[in-house]
Amino acid sequence: MQSTFTVLTTADYVTTQWSGGTTTQLTIAPQGAVYAERDFLWRVSSATVELDESDFTALPDYKRLISTVRGDMTLSHNGGAALTLHPGDVHAFDGGDDTHSVGRCTDFNLMLRKGRADGSMSSLRLDTERRTLVPEAGTEQLLLFCATGNVEIRRGDEHCRLAAGEALCADGSAPLTLEGDSGTLLMLAQMRRL
Repeated sequence: MQSTFTVLTTADYVTTQWSGGTTTQLTIAPQGAVYAERDFLWRVSSATVELDESDFTALPDYKRLISTVRGDMTLSHNGGAALTLHPGDVHAFDGGDDTHSVGRCTDFNLMLRKGRADGSMSSLRLDTERRTLVPEAGTEQLLLFCATGNVEIRRGDEHCRLAAGEALCADGSAPLTLEGDSGTLLMLAQMRRL
């Protein structure tokens, strides 16, 4: 039986510098796509923001979803009203917006190519002994990132354990059973081609 799970650790990630800190790519599709060439369908990453204020790179061909996993971030788009994100809060915006950020944090990002991919991002805080995660209809790939704590994940005969900073890539074929310490923060990205 072919495995539907791929566990990712820090050794699997690609980390690069950006003007305000570092960015760590967790997954990109199609496999082998290069972020700098803007030829990808979707990309999931986590970045450190080490400056008090910074400006996002313009990505007009992409829809973006962002959250923080450590610290708060206040965003404004095109000079508009400010919005503060706390760990686990998710905000969607147009990648072409002129986006200004205030606050040092570690964030979690999903980028989706307009007209070619769609998806969602959400946070899960474990507060019970067991929780079932049902992928959205049509999900081609999901990435579950353990931001804090740890989690045991099961699907049929497959299982794995994630510590903070590790992630699971899986297809969207069936529900996942999650068990972990109370207060564990998980970030979930679900992606599909259009």
